[in-house]
Amino acid sequence: MQTIPHTETFDSTLAFLQNGYEFISSRCRQLDSDVFRTRIMLRPVYCVTGADAAQMFYEPGRFTRVGAMPPTTLSLLQDHGSVLTLDDEEHARRKEMFMALMGPSRLAEMVELLEAEWSRRLAQWSQRGRVRLQDEVEEVLCASVCRWAGIELDERRTHLLTLELRAMIEGAGSVGPRNWNANLLRQRTEHWARELIRKARQQADHWPHTPLEVIARHTGPRGHIPDIRTAAVELLNLLRPVVAVGRYIAYLAHALHQRPDLTARMRAGDQELAAVFVQEVRRYYPFFPVVGGIAREDFSWREYRFSRGDWLLLDLHGTNHDPRLWSHPDQFHPEQFATWNVSPFTFIPQGGGRFSSGHRCAGEWLTIELLKSALRMLLGMDYRVPPQDLRIPLSRMPAGIRSRFIVEQLGSAERWSG
Repeated sequence: MQTIPHTETFDSTLAFLQNGYEFISSRCRQLDSDVFRTRIMLRPVYCVTGADAAQMFYEPGRFTRVGAMPPTTLSLLQDHGSVLTLDDEEHARRKEMFMALMGPSRLAEMVELLEAEWSRRLAQWSQRGRVRLQDEVEEVLCASVCRWAGIELDERRTHLLTLELRAMIEGAGSVGPRNWNANLLRQRTEHWARELIRKARQQADHWPHTPLEVIARHTGPRGHIPDIRTAAVELLNLLRPVVAVGRYIAYLAHALHQRPDLTARMRAGDQELAAVFVQEVRRYYPFFPVVGGIAREDFSWREYRFSRGDWLLLDLHGTNHDPRLWSHPDQFHPEQFATWNVSPFTFIPQGGGRFSSGHRCAGEWLTIELLKSALRMLLGMDYRVPPQDLRIPLSRMPAGIRSRFIVEQLGSAERWSG
């Protein structure tokens, strides 16, 4: 067995926070290795990158997510008792519930709600003259997913809920006041979600239809009903990731602005380009930097030996920019998807492996459909992009466009028919 390379610094916490999305890939290049050993928060960790590493990491049953991320991050992104923290039969049963919400008819319904809400708000944006697109589409997404889930909210409560869910997303990768404030807001949001679950269970006199009812009345593998808090956590785990898609939609607008040649082709009806354009946004732009796991067993990978209890971080962003996998890794080049081998380990913006047997994000199909819809809406709009700070610092987690993409002089153009 070979010795795993290691960093020279005793602890890499500060470097990880400073380098963000490039922390693992840059050190792997320096060490000429797909794996290295270091410490983060004084805790030994193995960092890995590439398709082979992803295949190793997503071997069914090999890793647990329990203890694989800081508690303050876990509480904002998933929380204790959620599907992410389960394994084996419990995980499979809960995952089955989420996947059942991702059928074609439900996805189509969500897309229809999104487009209706977007169209309704476009008139408001036009009157205001200038808006931050990411902020606005996050609220559109929040209103749409709540209506889809069977939750009726007025505009004021939708706005407040958007702020709460946004704070969870923005605070998850930080330490200090931003994270503390997000956790305080989460307590208020979770209390609201518990009340929704409680009412849904009190009215359980029919077959569960809405996603809220499905989550509220879900049973585990032995027929037990999770407590109200756990069900509320899973409800938030449905709502919050949809609001997070607003970051991808801002990236869509950024890509359209940066590549007017591709924009013109899609407005002229190039539907094949539109399909890969969405996927290239997911590959090229930063979303989640890493995913963590704790080994449940001793195992070997290549010539390296790992032990039960070892902590590993898989480099999602670096794998999506691996020059061994992508012909133009650091350029926005949608055409490279024409030769993609459709491997579940080479393109992993929301995790890898199989949906049914692992921890790959259950909402990935929904994300793709929402982005296709958002692309249609953006291509069907007239707007101007004024001078602003369009940089996307990779040291910030989660990353995003600094200006949150400001647009002005909005109006409807002839609708693209893609």
